[in-house]
Amino acid sequence: MKRVIKAAGLLFVLAAPLLFGGCESKTAQDAISPELMSLKAMPAANKGKGDMSMDTVAREYVALVLELGNHDKRYVDAFYGPAEWREQAQQSGASPAKIAQRGRTLLAQLPRGEGADGSLEGLRLHYLKTQLGALVAHAESLTGETERSFAKEARELYDTLPPKQDFASFEPQLQELAELLPGDRPLSERVQAFRREFEIPSDKLQAVFTASIEECRLRTKQYISLPDNEHFALEYVSDKPWSGYNWYRGGSHSLIQVNSGLPITIDRAIDLGCHEGYPGHHTYNALLEQSLVQERGWVEYSVYPLFSPQSLIAEGSANYGIDLAFPGEEKNRFEREVLYPLAGLDPQRAQKYERVMALVDKLSFAGNEIARQYIDGEIPGAQVAPLFEKYTLMSPAKALQRKDFVDAYGAYVINYNWGKKLVADYVEQDTSSAEERWQRFTKLLSSPRLPSSLHW
Repeated sequence: MKRVIKAAGLLFVLAAPLLFGGCESKTAQDAISPELMSLKAMPAANKGKGDMSMDTVAREYVALVLELGNHDKRYVDAFYGPAEWREQAQQSGASPAKIAQRGRTLLAQLPRGEGADGSLEGLRLHYLKTQLGALVAHAESLTGETERSFAKEARELYDTLPPKQDFASFEPQLQELAELLPGDRPLSERVQAFRREFEIPSDKLQAVFTASIEECRLRTKQYISLPDNEHFALEYVSDKPWSGYNWYRGGSHSLIQVNSGLPITIDRAIDLGCHEGYPGHHTYNALLEQSLVQERGWVEYSVYPLFSPQSLIAEGSANYGIDLAFPGEEKNRFEREVLYPLAGLDPQRAQKYERVMALVDKLSFAGNEIARQYIDGEIPGAQVAPLFEKYTLMSPAKALQRKDFVDAYGAYVINYNWGKKLVADYVEQDTSSAEERWQRFTKLLSSPRLPSSLHW
């Protein structure tokens, strides 16, 4: 039986089948403005000679992304363009090598120059070039003929190269945690035992997540004007290599899935509410669709390829959005005053838990280094999970899940913490108030910016 709860603009679905399973095509069509149904009917503002060239390349780029999705089912994270475009792509027999070749041809057809003047048109040109380059790189990787490396994936797929870090640099955090949680067992076991005391009981999940998401949405709407019809469905799943996922459907609609197969601690409620919803993925996708697809007719934003520079902006902004919506001590205060009682947990113990989790969060960069060494063949697969346990203090089950994530997504791991740092640097540069930071953040979420164009 399906139970549907409407509250504060949210739509929660607490049973399968998926809410959007029977209406995805209609939703996608409703989300597309008439201009997008034909390249011959682009808005007047886009009829310049150079823009028409970009419009043509943009349409072909969408086709290539959809066709590459035939060979990698993870690749097309979202598409809300015309249904016939997807149908045409599904009928394509183009190999990854052929798709890579067509991508290189498209790159050569774009106007010359990088468009580094900071204008939307310049950012669009840079976006198409960079996203096409990533598409070519991913297509080539699927041929099995290219050599894999962490740096290559980070640079070619995500438009950045995070610095290497020595494991010794994480010793201060590990030492402080050892002092906070003394004992004879391995530190990872002590941390996990401590965290288990703050797990949300399964019968309290709905109330805690409802309150968390409503607060995330309320805080976001104070600064960002969201589309009137935006909403999402929330569903609990299991046996996934991630803790939460946003499946954007177009028309300002999302399906957000939370992995309840692993325990969910009290701090994850706001994290997931902000990251997947407000002002994270749901907000980002809705603003891009409204500002660039519907208002400008830029069809390249009707598709989201997962292994691309756009993912660093998406994941980085979603993680930074937590701190933006709950600055300073506000997240901890809301958890103590609202979420702890809803979960039946003792708020008097929150302060120590907050300190422990702040230190654990800093250790997340060790995960990047573990992934780098594993992908580069410096350590065997058997050492990956134990290293995650030792340096990121994950439980054995979570460490194995993280190895599965690296196996499936490779250097994608950098998008969460390194992406957050890049977004934070962009948003906080020359800003001194919450209003200014929200303005910069909204500008980022509504524009074609990628990592290499953040400071244009």
